[in-house]
Order: sequence, then C-alpha cells, then structure tokens
Amino acid sequence: MFMTLEKGSVGAQIGASSTDLVLLVMNERGVDRLLQDKVTLGADASLAAGPVGRSATAETDAKLGAEMLSYSRSRGLFAGIDLSGGVLRVDATATKDLYGAASPHDILLDATRVTMPATARPFTDALKR
Repeated sequence: MFMTLEKGSVGAQIGASSTDLVLLVMNERGVDRLLQDKVTLGADASLAAGPVGRSATAETDAKLGAEMLSYSRSRGLFAGIDLSGGVLRVDATATKDLYGAASPHDILLDATRVTMPATARPFTDALKR
C-alpha cells in the first residue's frame, strides 16, 4: 500500500538528504493506527528502529510490543538545528491506481479479498530474500 509522509521543519539548516524508508507493521493495532486519517510515528503509534547495519537483531520496546518497525537509509549532507514534525497518511490515489476499489484495511489484512498485483511481486520477492 502506498503512504505519503509529510514533514516540515523550521530552524537554521543547510544541506540536502534523501531517505528510503520501509515500515513493517507488526500487529493489527499497528494497522489500525496506520489507517487513521493522520498518524504521527512515535507519538500516535509505537515505532522502533529495526536492524542497524548488518546486525540480525531488531530493537523494540521493553515489552516487545512495538506496533511498527522502521528501516531507513539516508544519503546526503545535512547540518543545522531544527524543530520538526511529520505525519503519515494513506496515498489514496496511488493505492487505488494499483489495487482498484479495495480498501486499505482489506489490502493489509484480508488476502482472501485482495489479490496482490503482478507489478508488486518483484518488491515482495526482494523482501522475502
């Protein structure tokens, strides 16, 4: 499913960076939070960093109850002091273009009602490896 991350910041800053981000939703509560109109990661939804570098273990909270794991890779150079925030929301247009009329909830939780499009298979195959 496609999501849009909207982020803003203010402060003394210079540089540019690009970040690739993958979120793994670990339970149904995480899916419910993700499908809210807007979600602030770490505030509205429990988020933990996934494996760092080539480590085979993941970090989570003390109760092993993180709703989502995040994996990210950043490139570029950035320096400064800022105050920032962001929200994550479903990209309804891109999701509809790929899945048609299926609801985001069905896409994530009901494989009997929604078939994965063939164009998504290379991505899911890469994740399995």
